[in-house]
Amino acid sequence: MIAGIGLDLVKASRMERWLADADLLARYFHPGEVEDIRKRRGTHALNSAAARFAAKEAFAKAIGSGIQGFSLRNVRVAQLPSGKPELLLYGDAQSAFSRAGGGRLHLSLSHDGGIAGAVVVIEQTDGMAAENGKDGI
Repeated sequence: MIAGIGLDLVKASRMERWLADADLLARYFHPGEVEDIRKRRGTHALNSAAARFAAKEAFAKAIGSGIQGFSLRNVRVAQLPSGKPELLLYGDAQSAFSRAGGGRLHLSLSHDGGIAGAVVVIEQTDGMAAENGKDGI
């Protein structure tokens, strides 16, 4: 059962100032993400930062809380060896996800023409729905 869907778009150019400001990066991005972004150059760095930020906002929309109640830097976009992106949650972000019912997270990222986008889907199995007090419909 789909328990939540979030979608967000971010202009890559919005990240120019952020990439030049270490404090801004540290405020919104997990240290591992900052390292990944810094490995890239030019538009690749802008697109990477924009897609990651879009993923954080899409996650907040999927759990239905908005960006209140957790630090965005505790939502990390990582990459599996296959190249598939995944969301890793830490601290208050993990707690917010659990309060929202938890489940399995799916993430898709894209960018084109200076716009980055992210979709987050929260999936709950019938067993999860029963554990969380949901009727599974």
